Amino acid sequence: MKRIAIINGPNLNLLGTREPDKYGTETLDTIRDRILGLASELGVQCAFFQSNVEGELVTAIQQAGALDGIILNAGAYTHTSVAIRDAVAAIATPVVEVHLSNVMAREEFRHISMISAVCKGVISGFGAESYLLALRALCENV
Repeated sequence: MKRIAIINGPNLNLLGTREPDKYGTETLDTIRDRILGLASELGVQCAFFQSNVEGELVTAIQQAGALDGIILNAGAYTHTSVAIRDAVAAIATPVVEVHLSNVMAREEFRHISMISAVCKGVISGFGAESYLLALRALCENV
């Protein structure tokens, strides 16, 4: 059975109420339930982690390096964190970078990802479905 970590960064704990025009109305718990439903169908075990603290995300990535894959929504740290980039680069586990919104259609500073180059792939702009697409990609292509 594959083991996948879903790691979420800052402000994703506010999903459902935070800028619903950009991020939708689903909460992180609802997204988690959707992921668990698909994981059950695919025979995958998932572990979830969310933090607003950069160092905690680095530790979670390092610890998940022993798993079969990571789905990472680093939130705003995507655009600023060399530490998260280095954590992803330091592990052999494939990481899929995920974003709910289409970051390329947003502010220019969001067009730069510090982590994309060290990830297996990037899925952006499909709302909560982005996570499900990432889970399928890790199960079918890695």
